[in-house]
Amino acid sequence: MSDFEKIAEEKIRQALANGDFDNLPGAGKPLRLEDDSTVAPDLRMAYKLLKDAHCLPPELEVHKEILRLKDLLRGVEDETDRTHKIRKINLLITKLNLLRKGPLSIQARQIVISRLSKQSDSSASTDLGADTSHAKS
Repeated sequence: MSDFEKIAEEKIRQALANGDFDNLPGAGKPLRLEDDSTVAPDLRMAYKLLKDAHCLPPELEVHKEILRLKDLLRGVEDETDRTHKIRKINLLITKLNLLRKGPLSIQARQIVISRLSKQSDSSASTDLGADTSHAKS
């Protein structure tokens, strides 16, 4: 143990003896350790800063908007409005796929507009990973 470590350990022991660590916020509660193993090491700090600032990475913002529009699409009766919303969703899916810069196997699929019924919307998956949410006609 180095001299610096010995000094640090001694300071910690003194603080414990003096009760400096008593009544700290969160005392007795489990630590909230976040699993960031799925994030590339060079992006972890940037993502943590974004998260602490209550911001989402661009891909997640687009993903969130796609999910919101898919939910709205379920309640749209007018075919013109449905087509417009589907085109907007497809544009966002294209944007998401470009942001991901990954292999084609993980790209989200666009929604087919032709003969799209409300029934096919409810069966469409909302998973935008290796997505199978294209509506069948």
